[in-house]
Amino acid sequence: MTAPSAPDRSPDAASGREEVPAGAGCAAGSIAAGELLAGSAPQAVGWVALEQDGRWGAKALTDSDLDPTLGRAMEERGAACGVRPQLIRTPTMHASGRTDGPRRLLVAHTRPGASWLLEAVVDDPARVLDLDWEALGAGDRAAVLDSLPELEPTDEPHLLVCTNAKRDTCCAVLGRPVARDAWSAAPGRVWETTHISGHRFAATTLLLPSGYLHGRLDTENALTVLSDAEVGLVVPEVGAGGVRGRSTWSPAGQVAEMEVRRATGEEDMDALDVLAETDTGTDLVEVEVGHSDGRRWTVRVQRVISATSRAESCGKEAVPLVQWTGAVV
Repeated sequence: MTAPSAPDRSPDAASGREEVPAGAGCAAGSIAAGELLAGSAPQAVGWVALEQDGRWGAKALTDSDLDPTLGRAMEERGAACGVRPQLIRTPTMHASGRTDGPRRLLVAHTRPGASWLLEAVVDDPARVLDLDWEALGAGDRAAVLDSLPELEPTDEPHLLVCTNAKRDTCCAVLGRPVARDAWSAAPGRVWETTHISGHRFAATTLLLPSGYLHGRLDTENALTVLSDAEVGLVVPEVGAGGVRGRSTWSPAGQVAEMEVRRATGEEDMDALDVLAETDTGTDLVEVEVGHSDGRRWTVRVQRVISATSRAESCGKEAVPLVQWTGAVV
């Protein structure tokens, strides 16, 4: 799969900024702007992914064939305990969706060294509200299993590819071919999913249970990410794409972890932990990263406003590029 070609950039006469035309597509604009991937992942210590076929609106949990009252309750419970709810479907299920009946459910906790994934087939989608969401956020697997007896542990990682076209065109144009072809190679472990943020990094993916998000993947690299996860590995750069961050951490923590990986060559996905963050109040955060073998690093992470503008989503006006950079000290 080939990403859209990058547009030319020219200085904006009034502001002195380089502006990437929004009409080129947000993914192409992000590439042209040189936008960094690290630090762009959403923050969530846990994920709940419920199968829902059929149409997805821009805010799919309350605008799809799922009961919007149920979707809203999922959003509220997730927000209260650091858990992010998603809808998923196989790439073949785009027809009119069902509102009840059996469907797959994935439940993941992401903390390194204590991550786990549970899966179930539930007869009624409303069963997801029987889940102990607070225990999921706390990483209490036993309590989560007790709350929903259909759940069973699995050692197989799953890859979710954002294809939420109503949220952003690039997710459809770039995400759907990756989801379709990767699903053909790994059926049952690759899913289309609703918005996971960062559509300008399409095709963008989420790994469960680790919570690593990647961006700018093609099918080959998406399958590499999945096969690496099967043996507990994560690599900062994958082809033309790479890691956006582990959702367990803040943006600064996500950047700090990747900087330590680049500096040390560490690929074990559970070897590194973000131990502390100190915000200086000047767009500079000092992050302490620890290794399971006892080593420690301090990473200075800086919030930077670029001289380049780009659109965050397709059809939106270009805005100044704000991102995080880091250095091990």
